Amino acid sequence: MRASPMISVIVAAHDLQGHLEDCLRSVLTQTFLHVEVIVVLDPSAHSPADLVNTYAQRDERVSVVRLAEAASIGRIRNAGAEQAAGDYLLFLDSDHIIWGETLQVMADRLRAADHPEILLFDHTRLHRGRSWPGAAKGLLAQQVRQPFTPIDQPELFGAPAYAWDRLIRRELWIRQALAFPDGLYEEIPVVHRAMLGADRIAVLKWECVQIRRRHTQHPAGSPGGTHFDVFDRYEESFSLLKDRSDLDAVAPFLFTRMVRHYLFLLNLSGCLSRPQRPRFFQCASEHYRRFVPDRYEHPDGREGIKFQLVASGTYGAFEAAKVPNLARSIVARMR
Repeated sequence: MRASPMISVIVAAHDLQGHLEDCLRSVLTQTFLHVEVIVVLDPSAHSPADLVNTYAQRDERVSVVRLAEAASIGRIRNAGAEQAAGDYLLFLDSDHIIWGETLQVMADRLRAADHPEILLFDHTRLHRGRSWPGAAKGLLAQQVRQPFTPIDQPELFGAPAYAWDRLIRRELWIRQALAFPDGLYEEIPVVHRAMLGADRIAVLKWECVQIRRRHTQHPAGSPGGTHFDVFDRYEESFSLLKDRSDLDAVAPFLFTRMVRHYLFLLNLSGCLSRPQRPRFFQCASEHYRRFVPDRYEHPDGREGIKFQLVASGTYGAFEAAKVPNLARSIVARMR
């Protein structure tokens, strides 16, 4: 193995569903060997120290970072990145698996693209025995083979911001001083800052990672984190566009992603309590009015109606509009 691995795989050991061993095995049985696996272990009851230690003793490519106290997923990932020696960083959770040739295909694509700063790829989600395509599948399928800048392909900012569906060059991570914040939805500003800071981005049209949970929020969560953290995350992402006219093309796509995310959380069963919902809606509406780009065109159809209701700031109308015919009636009266 090379003195410096090509890919550092950083794995959070939090293992509520008992999937960590499958994750580690899926990485360590890859045909590509120029890889290190950094498992970050905190003293949480859901972090299996015995299993992690066994793998570290069995395979010299595995190292363990031990945290003194239970930590957020952001702090866990940061601790792994600090110890990484690879050219590229891949962040995985315990319920992720990758297939037998995936790392080799990644390495081949990196070389063919002359080592871009970010490599984007596809993922699938396993739910109730069925594999569902990732939300960015259509966008990635449209991309050219040659590396590009984020200004060339601003529509990619309309995709969900996940840390585990891309490789990030470690030099970019260090140069941009990237770090995940504490709290929930920690990936959003990090992914957007990395994308905007990259000079060259490439795409691998390959389903590299499978995630085996229904929702995207990491099960480790974050001490003290709440769903309202999402507003701070998009606030930070939009601050990256401030006073930069060259990024005007990014704003409509990022804005659409933001509103879709807020609507998803409002519609997600069990996410927000009944007392939280009106306040969350008002925060979403305030962000809509603050960040809506000039001459913005909301989506068509039923989704567009929801966008207009968020823009209105009227929570009662939003709740009433769950009945489709009533929704159209309400929007018609707003015009």
